[in-house]
Amino acid sequence: MTKEMPNEELKTFLEEKYLQYNTPEFIPRDPISIPHRFSLKEDIEICAFFVAIIAWGRRDVIIRNGNKLMKLMGDSPYDFVMNSDTKLKGFKHRTFNETDVHCFVNSLRNIYLNYNGLEGLFNTLIKDHGGDIQASISAFKKVFFSISHESRTTKHISDPVKGSSAKRINMFLRWMVRRDDRGVDFGIWNTISPSVLHLPLDVHTGRVSRKLGLLNRKQNDWRAVSELTGAMREFDADDPVKYDFALFGLGIEEKF
Repeated sequence: MTKEMPNEELKTFLEEKYLQYNTPEFIPRDPISIPHRFSLKEDIEICAFFVAIIAWGRRDVIIRNGNKLMKLMGDSPYDFVMNSDTKLKGFKHRTFNETDVHCFVNSLRNIYLNYNGLEGLFNTLIKDHGGDIQASISAFKKVFFSISHESRTTKHISDPVKGSSAKRINMFLRWMVRRDDRGVDFGIWNTISPSVLHLPLDVHTGRVSRKLGLLNRKQNDWRAVSELTGAMREFDADDPVKYDFALFGLGIEEKF
């Protein structure tokens, strides 16, 4: 498969790969397996948020550290966020450490107490910004760090207005918003339309997208995210980020 493929042939190819990789068999090898351990909505979304934030590097290390973080929270992340001031001493995933976790817990508590939770906040911001995800994520970062925090912690939430691809936040939103009958994404946020989501762009999906002729921009920044998402909307305007399964699977599993 190359960038010379006609659009209909390329769409068929991506649909096949989407179905191939969007299966329950995908879950155990992916960080999404950690929030899948929970059933309470707030536990799922808080766990998913933390796991998405530390989702850089090797997948096995992400999964190990994500599970470790949940264990330190007593496997009750919502209760921990709302009721505990305990610092999780010794936790570290790359540059995300116990100081950052403590700041995140305080910010999440503020969001659940004053903004109707993560879904309520994102829903409000997306509506306020007319469905503009770039502006909404940027506004989310402002709210998140509107309370007292360590300056070092702000780097762990990207700002797409400043050019970042915001891969981890886009991935978190995919997990929460996308809904189908295939069992991977949660789809527990019914107030936000999947049509506004943007693809979580990383080195693997970027490489595959360029090889397929879906992406021309060389940098993996927000302009590239917008370009790639626009291309995917040509294939499915209602659910463009479903093709993340295809691009990621081609890149990671098939070394396309």
